[in-house]
Amino acid sequence: MKKKVKIRPWVHIYAFAAVWVVWAFTLPMFRLFHFIGVFVASIAVAVLLRWFFPGKVIEVDLPVPPPEPFSSGDPEVDALVREGERALAEMTRLRVGIRDLEVAAKVDQIIEVSGKIVRNVMEDPDHFDGVRRFLRYYLPTTIKLLHAYDRMDAQGIEGANITGTMTRIEDMLDTMIEAYKKQLDALFAHKALDIETDIQVMEGFLKREGLTGSDFT
Repeated sequence: MKKKVKIRPWVHIYAFAAVWVVWAFTLPMFRLFHFIGVFVASIAVAVLLRWFFPGKVIEVDLPVPPPEPFSSGDPEVDALVREGERALAEMTRLRVGIRDLEVAAKVDQIIEVSGKIVRNVMEDPDHFDGVRRFLRYYLPTTIKLLHAYDRMDAQGIEGANITGTMTRIEDMLDTMIEAYKKQLDALFAHKALDIETDIQVMEGFLKREGLTGSDFT
């Protein structure tokens, strides 16, 4: 968000002060009308310079207010949504340190699908019951596995335990991607049923009115 702000030069202020300095060194300043004269002269010079140098208008970025904390009215839902948001942030942090591009791409998919699941719960808290296990168990376990992978990868050596465990985690990421996609798809089961019902009702109305197929006139 931007706002236009006018920047005025300070030359008229400097000129105002300069008139007083010049007058003090060149003209008398011991009577009242002397002070009135220098004051009028300094104001006149300042106004004149302000007219010649009006300044310029620039656009500045306004600070974006932080988003309001999510609130569904259900403390349990709110708490687990916050946990989900923290899990997404932690997965994103761990993703940065993954050197294997194929593994990094898998983590990107997990973050993307998980983010959509969390956002769907925020938009429709009724989805919470369907993803309770996902938020309470699957995401925390995903973080735990990525932490283990990060620690083992940081060792920089190959060994039966390290290499074997890392390979097992990499394979598990594929399973997670498919499972999380199914979890996301399941959130729309009721919505798909509602839409199908609406379509059937609409088709019935159109057919009775003779507005479909060869009956359309």
